[in-house]
Amino acid sequence: MWEKNININEVKTIISRTTCYLGVGAIAKVDDICGVLAAKGVKNVLVVTGHGSYKSTGAWEHVTKAFAAHGISYVLYDKVTPNPTVDGIDEAVALGKGIGATAVFGIGGGSPIDTAKSAAILLEYTDRTARDLYEYKFTPAAAKPIVAINLTHGTGTEVDRFAVASILEKDFKPAIAYDCIYPMFAIDDPALMTSLSAKQTKYVSIDAVNHVVEAATTKIFASPYTILLAEETVRLVDKYLPRAVANPADLEARYFLLYASMIAGIAFDNGMLHLTHGLEHPLSAIKPTLTHGLGLAMILPSVVEACWPASSETLVNVLRPMLPGNLTADPANAAAAADAVEAWMFKMGVPEKLADMGYTEADVEKLVRLTRETPSLGGLLDLAPVEATPEVVGKIYRDSLKPRK
Repeated sequence: MWEKNININEVKTIISRTTCYLGVGAIAKVDDICGVLAAKGVKNVLVVTGHGSYKSTGAWEHVTKAFAAHGISYVLYDKVTPNPTVDGIDEAVALGKGIGATAVFGIGGGSPIDTAKSAAILLEYTDRTARDLYEYKFTPAAAKPIVAINLTHGTGTEVDRFAVASILEKDFKPAIAYDCIYPMFAIDDPALMTSLSAKQTKYVSIDAVNHVVEAATTKIFASPYTILLAEETVRLVDKYLPRAVANPADLEARYFLLYASMIAGIAFDNGMLHLTHGLEHPLSAIKPTLTHGLGLAMILPSVVEACWPASSETLVNVLRPMLPGNLTADPANAAAAADAVEAWMFKMGVPEKLADMGYTEADVEKLVRLTRETPSLGGLLDLAPVEATPEVVGKIYRDSLKPRK
């Protein structure tokens, strides 16, 4: 295939709503980015990140050197957790206000970058809180400039307008989507991702797969563009994920997983999401330690079965690397397709199901309720190619408790 002709050490500039630098060594572009910000009058920035990967990957050394070179002062918030919370966002914003930050850097995976996006809004709307933002008490039209330095290959958040945060006391994990939080610049450097563990590598890559399965099959928003990106994303993940797990330092594998993640982010930015994300958010809302990608992996087979009768002609092409060669788009093949997707998950090293993570039949009623009560999730469910009735949603959860076979 065409991948063999790509020089992964040549940094490409990919422009969507975000200018993204993709390639080994792209982190060096942070100097150019800081030059642009300084020329716009940015003197103080808020940096949002997790507990340590920003240093262990080497990204931080480049960032602080660029800050110094362009006279930019910063304040660091390094307490972002997986499944970030509105309280954490408010803490980061308070630090940003203290320094008079006029731009925000997010360094990490989806959690730090989403937190950075949220903080960028609240640094404009200084009388608002993160709860106001995620409970839709106002509609932001502006945010401080955002720079996303990506340290995983799964979320696509570095090139899209989405962010997610949890409101723990309500078991809510809503999403927001506003044009004002497209990052101005993003850096996708596969050399920053070689320290991802095998589990992280698998979970983030499966997140990208879920993005495109949904983006290719939504009502209203799915298009030839999202289907094209979906087919390529699944092909690349199927080909390169085993390589990255076997050899974490394989930069070619990391590059193409990162590219897959990026185009998947663009795909769902255009095509939106539906059942898998709409059902996963309650899972990790009531169990905040659940890794998002694992939650998606456990329910995807049953989502495919539910959607197959309405979207089989699309799914048979998007999921082709996972499916038996003789499986056709016949609506009657829904269960066989779901079985094949689950078998692919197991082959990729993700055998867990909901019961393995502590969920039981007793949780289903609450989970179903949260899919509609959580702000924003009902809108996602309404885009599913099949009607997301409580019965359909409940069946997906129940069928995902244990292996299908």
